[in-house]
Amino acid sequence: MAKEDPTDKLLDELLAGKDPDEILGKDGLLDDLTRRLVNRALEGEMTHHLGYPPHSPAGQHSGNSRNGKTTKTVRGKTGEMEIAVPRDRNGAFEPQLVKKHQRRLPGFDDKVVALYARGLTTREITGHLKELYGVDVSPSLISAVTDTVIEDVKAWQGRPLDAVYPIVYLDAIHLKMRSEGQVQNQAVYLALGINLDGHKELMGLWIGESEGSKFWLGVLTELKNRGVEDMLIACVDGLKGFPEAIETVYPKTQVQLCIIHLVRHSLRYVSWKERKKVAADLRTIYTAATAEAAEQALDAFEKKWQARFPSIARSWRSNWTHIIPFFAYPPAIRRVIYTTNAIESVQAQLRKVTSNRGAFPNPEAVRKILYLAIERISKRWKRPIKDWVAALNHFSVVFEGRIPE
Repeated sequence: MAKEDPTDKLLDELLAGKDPDEILGKDGLLDDLTRRLVNRALEGEMTHHLGYPPHSPAGQHSGNSRNGKTTKTVRGKTGEMEIAVPRDRNGAFEPQLVKKHQRRLPGFDDKVVALYARGLTTREITGHLKELYGVDVSPSLISAVTDTVIEDVKAWQGRPLDAVYPIVYLDAIHLKMRSEGQVQNQAVYLALGINLDGHKELMGLWIGESEGSKFWLGVLTELKNRGVEDMLIACVDGLKGFPEAIETVYPKTQVQLCIIHLVRHSLRYVSWKERKKVAADLRTIYTAATAEAAEQALDAFEKKWQARFPSIARSWRSNWTHIIPFFAYPPAIRRVIYTTNAIESVQAQLRKVTSNRGAFPNPEAVRKILYLAIERISKRWKRPIKDWVAALNHFSVVFEGRIPE
């Protein structure tokens, strides 16, 4: 017969006859136990500081002794509570669990930061804590708590990167930010790498006034300075001058334009009535088996639609060099590189945490919220992308000598 655990017996006695509100509600059993635990821990710290327990003869003529207690209200995960902080006669005791002037128990700041990372504004967090825990917290305190991550952002943004990334996606999202008393659209540049193990890694974020190839040149230069010696394939949208900016810093990198962006851009010239037909004909180009077959499909498209939409075929031909690289790969790899969906899915999740905000007061506020969101999102990136081993073997042939052993 299994021996009864004395801890279980004690818990049963504590919980006997109590409803959930008496256990978990404000000033309930859980709060009472937390308060007692904190007080006991502080008393233990004092014993360690003095070198003898309460009422012990060892304290006589020791040069220091207990000198009563000071009550103090602190905020915890479940609300506010009053604790008793012991004092010593010499005033030398420095508690570690709840330090002098500290008004928040360990874990409270983590909860605030977690709420902020999920997109709640400072005022929403204030209301949330008030409603659930009865704790009055000012928006300025929320800002002060979340400001503690700024040093983490700087360390993350400046961290060394791998020497080689087989695939890098480059794109930007746009957010509203206050500048000199006016609200302006600002671009947040993002670089998402696929490392040699096939795992996603957000390499950094940069804030600029508007998306442009000149700014991207600075981003790429920073990546080089942080240790990225080579990227095999760079997947980008159709921003003018973007391929040239990449080739300036990484001349051997293969630039692949996002086909989805190109199709969207093409359909801007087409009425709603004819979009379905034009999209179907464009599909015959990028789903062709080879680059040669794709060019024949483009010829057929131009012959059919040139009179109505002359700018579409002209756009595809002017970008043809950076459209066709994905045709050199098998279907499994094509799906990964012919679109920037990988980084767009990250952007969609970042927009969720910024959508309920009007305009950010400064770039630091943007960096805080996006960094915290990225930290949360990246925890899901535990598996390499599909068919990665086969893709890496293919890259080792196409880019001979550029993938480390």
